[in-house]
Amino acid sequence: MTLANHAAPAPQSLNDNAFRQLAAVPPEVEWFANLRNPNTRKAYQADIRDFTTYTGIREPEDFRRITRAHVIAWRDHLVQRELGSATVRRKLAALSSLYAYLCDRNAVEGNPVAGVARPTSATATGEGSTPAISAAQARALLEAPDPNTLKGKRDRAILATLLYHGIRREELAKLRVKDVHEREGVPHLRIRGKRGKTRHLPAAPVALRLISAYLEAAGHAGDGGGALFRPVKNNRTGTLDKHLHPESIYQSVVRHYAKKAGIDASGVGVHSLRATAATNALLNGADIAKVQTWLGHANISTTRIYDRRNDRPEDSPTYRVSY
Repeated sequence: MTLANHAAPAPQSLNDNAFRQLAAVPPEVEWFANLRNPNTRKAYQADIRDFTTYTGIREPEDFRRITRAHVIAWRDHLVQRELGSATVRRKLAALSSLYAYLCDRNAVEGNPVAGVARPTSATATGEGSTPAISAAQARALLEAPDPNTLKGKRDRAILATLLYHGIRREELAKLRVKDVHEREGVPHLRIRGKRGKTRHLPAAPVALRLISAYLEAAGHAGDGGGALFRPVKNNRTGTLDKHLHPESIYQSVVRHYAKKAGIDASGVGVHSLRATAATNALLNGADIAKVQTWLGHANISTTRIYDRRNDRPEDSPTYRVSY
């Protein structure tokens, strides 16, 4: 469902026909067209398609016949498919977002997702499902790329940027050369995060040194508006002046070098490095409220899943027992 399917090409001003076509756009289509983040749009599109397939919805108007019983049945179906709790919660959130919009437009009388119990999240239990790696493993990962090749220099800089700043892979992929900048004389990274929010993180000296070495070898330090981290080869088009794809960062950098460093790559991803950075910062005395801002979390409860200061084995009462 897209708005473009329901409206004629936009003229400089609306004629009567175009006005009528836009006025007739179903609110379900309006809701989807209003999702500005492409990642959210893609995920929610798949989630709503999952729901419509399960319930047999074929036309936008069919959404008006859905009851809470339909939603509960779908939730139970998702659980039976052994989908993760976070996935089930996101799918229910997508459907709830759609119905909230329909309620706002007076297209339905109520939101059938309201009141439907959702699987317990990691935030609610206080435990994160993303594994952090140890400080020794982090050092081994940083040293895994070959420092004598352009790719190795780039990948060392990428891993250091992830491990020292706790940013998401999508945020790293969007970095431009000019995003490494100074604020009041202190080097910072300008991070463009979720929901269009920008945060400025003081840059770690280790990461800065590796980024400088990579830029010197790559030769694009003067291209301020260009991508910071770029492909070192492109067999299909030959174009190197572009941003790396987040999936490439995950597969070809993080997982590749985790395996090379002898770390169990099956449980290590870019988010593991984010969890590692957050956990390490908290263990070394960082204020949790500042870590929340640093990570770009909207809610501090999300940050708390990385706070394992009370779970260190060496602090267990076990080692205080003496007979």
